[in-house]
Amino acid sequence: MYNQRLINVAKQKKGSPKTSLVRLTHYFCFAMKNKQLTSPQRYQIEALLQTDTSVKLIASLLETDKSTIYREINRNKSPRGVYKAKLAQTYCQEQKERFQEPRKLTNSIKKCIRDKITNEQWSPQQIVGYCQLNRIQIVSHERIYQLVRQDKKEGGILWQHMRHKLKHRKRPVGVKITIKNKVSIDLRPEIVNNKERYGDWEIDTIIGENQKGTILTLTERKTGFLLMEKMKYGKQAEPLAKAVVRMLFAYKNTVHTITSDNGTEFAEHEYIARKLKASFYFAHPYSSWERGLNEYTNGLIRQYVIKGSNFDIYDDEFIRLIQNKINRRPREKLNFQTPSKIFYASLN
Repeated sequence: MYNQRLINVAKQKKGSPKTSLVRLTHYFCFAMKNKQLTSPQRYQIEALLQTDTSVKLIASLLETDKSTIYREINRNKSPRGVYKAKLAQTYCQEQKERFQEPRKLTNSIKKCIRDKITNEQWSPQQIVGYCQLNRIQIVSHERIYQLVRQDKKEGGILWQHMRHKLKHRKRPVGVKITIKNKVSIDLRPEIVNNKERYGDWEIDTIIGENQKGTILTLTERKTGFLLMEKMKYGKQAEPLAKAVVRMLFAYKNTVHTITSDNGTEFAEHEYIARKLKASFYFAHPYSSWERGLNEYTNGLIRQYVIKGSNFDIYDDEFIRLIQNKINRRPREKLNFQTPSKIFYASLN
């Protein structure tokens, strides 16, 4: 046999069988352009494993990735856990013959799919992976999804046993908006971080049911004073920027900075900064703690504006009522005085 000849020749060479076998493998090995192993390479793997050669070294000698070797050994080892090249080649050939013809969704395959989804709540990918590992005939995971959708259309309940209930996140379509000339929060003055003065604001939006409806919130960092307004045009950057200027214009002489997240609704930040003669900064992505006060205030608002609710039920008068209620709440950090009292006192 091929691997036995390798071992016999190795024993005749000077040095250990393992060292000689490695040298011989360089001579016998075929260059691998892809991950499809050949019959001679399988015999090389068996011979090298018999000399306790590491998988990493085998992969290097065969010029392939070590994951290919691991997969080859795990898929094609015997019931006793020993890798045999002849058995591996037989398995490989059987698999090729099995899938040469288009795979049909037979009744037995349907039964297998229904059983795994209904009783085990497996995903299509898990079903396909399990069947391939155990050499069970199966169709692709896309075809399984088609079967589940068809079953749902016909009144079946397969979809109810799936973790995501056939719901997939809808990706936005259209032109991607890039926020130009952003200034990082890293450049924000230390006096803002320490809350040593009045006039530094955090800005955010609260979104309604099905991503419809927007409430704009502005919170002054030192006092926790809140301004909020329902946006007529949702998260559109230009109308939102004009609303910010209008809401803060009465206090423009004391507005120093505004800090936001990276939402595209703040794309007109330069307009806001110019009109209010203030600096506009952007927090790092996925770093909500950098705008902790705004996040906390939005939590207070959620006591009145329930998460996931339809914003159509909230009119401007109700929004102002919430704003006033929150601004009249005593705060421990203000020695139990109210944000409204401390904020308006700071203007004098």
